[in-house]
Amino acid sequence: VQLVESGGGVVQAGGSLRLSCAASGSTSDISAMAWYRQTPDKQRDLVAIITNDRSSNYKDSVKGRFTISRDNVKNTVELQMNSLKPEDTARYFCSARDYDGLNNWGMGPPVTVSS
Repeated sequence: VQLVESGGGVVQAGGSLRLSCAASGSTSDISAMAWYRQTPDKQRDLVAIITNDRSSNYKDSVKGRFTISRDNVKNTVELQMNSLKPEDTARYFCSARDYDGLNNWGMGPPVTVSS
């Protein structure tokens, strides 16, 4: 599975950004799609995940601010990020998880939230 992300950038605190990710290749192997984020000094953390039946879960710190959505026909996943905070600054990686639990990764567009 290949993943191509778009979106990201620089925004002031309190603002919004939308990340998009398109999957291609063996998309029938995908069981869930997700967004992770990583800063240089921390491990990659799950932000939000959505399964094929559109069941979703979120990292506690983004609940109520971020929304993950998915189009199973177009094989895309999006992350709408509202009320952004400086601590949301990170590289955001799109992930397509297969039925063995293995992740395919996108390039990780950076998101910078200025205070």
